[in-house]
Amino acid sequence: MKERKGSDTVVNVYELETEGLKILRLTRDDAWFSYIFGNRTGLADKYPEADVIIGPIANDTIYNTLGIFTSGFLKREETMKLLMIGPAYQQIVLKTEKAARNLTWISARVLTGEEIGTYRATVAEEEAVYQKELAEKIEA
Repeated sequence: MKERKGSDTVVNVYELETEGLKILRLTRDDAWFSYIFGNRTGLADKYPEADVIIGPIANDTIYNTLGIFTSGFLKREETMKLLMIGPAYQQIVLKTEKAARNLTWISARVLTGEEIGTYRATVAEEEAVYQKELAEKIEA
């Protein structure tokens, strides 16, 4: 979470009407790996028919791991093991105009300094656990 001095941190709440949408749900598996790898390397969309894709976030850690994989330092199986480490936060991608039209803004609220501090502490704790698990996996 990035803050700007003198600015509020705002959380928006939306509702997505899913009726009539083609929704694809991915988990941390080979199909997900292939999809994010394809997205990060400019391959054609594997799921052009999907209006919405729901699945694990492909964050910077994943991007870095994919970079190591594409450099030839890791095999696909080793890469998958590393990608299984850490929390699997979910993201929702609206891929089509149809999906975007089904999105309705509900509300917004300003986060307090305490809420932001709690979030940062949680992220720092999760990062420490991730780094420990990653080191153990690499050493194994």
